[in-house]
Amino acid sequence: MKKAIIILSTILFMYSCDVVQQIGGAYNLLQCKYDYNSIDNIQIAGINLGKGKSVSVLQIASLTTILSGGTLQNIPLSMVINLDVANPNEKASAFLNGMDYEIELNDMELTSGKLDTPVRIEPGGSQVVPLSIGVDLKNLMNRYSKEKVSGEMSRFIGITPGETKVTVKLWPKVLIGNTPIKSPAHIPVTFLVGKKK
Repeated sequence: MKKAIIILSTILFMYSCDVVQQIGGAYNLLQCKYDYNSIDNIQIAGINLGKGKSVSVLQIASLTTILSGGTLQNIPLSMVINLDVANPNEKASAFLNGMDYEIELNDMELTSGKLDTPVRIEPGGSQVVPLSIGVDLKNLMNRYSKEKVSGEMSRFIGITPGETKVTVKLWPKVLIGNTPIKSPAHIPVTFLVGKKK
């Protein structure tokens, strides 16, 4: 009987240590500094814009037609937003088992998604965290308006002058037992992209 109690106590102690470690790592992640790194692999309706830094005249003509709504049933947009995450803590790692995120362009909700890959940032270290985005712009046009979505995307990818405020809201997840638990508070990351007027 004593052996069973000792074994059970040891298992509970180890489990509680893991939970405390997970919570500590998530807390350290909340203390990290988040910055915009880059945007890669931008594709709109099959047109590859790469990093979106230089758009050709032919691409501008095609994109202008596509973003006007036209007769297309859907307008798929995909890209990767890369964030720099730096851990200022010199003694403890920051880690999480995934995160949920939402992305807004000038307060227009663009999309939401999940990152299910564990992230660990060593003390004093930094890491690039990629967020894969996929959204149908036609659905956004139905939700907001053709003009609003077309204008925001034209500025975002650099067809028309003007900066776009991008807001990324991150909700870290920690693993308690085998259950991922989402943080009730989000981490906001805001940056500007586009050409200045």
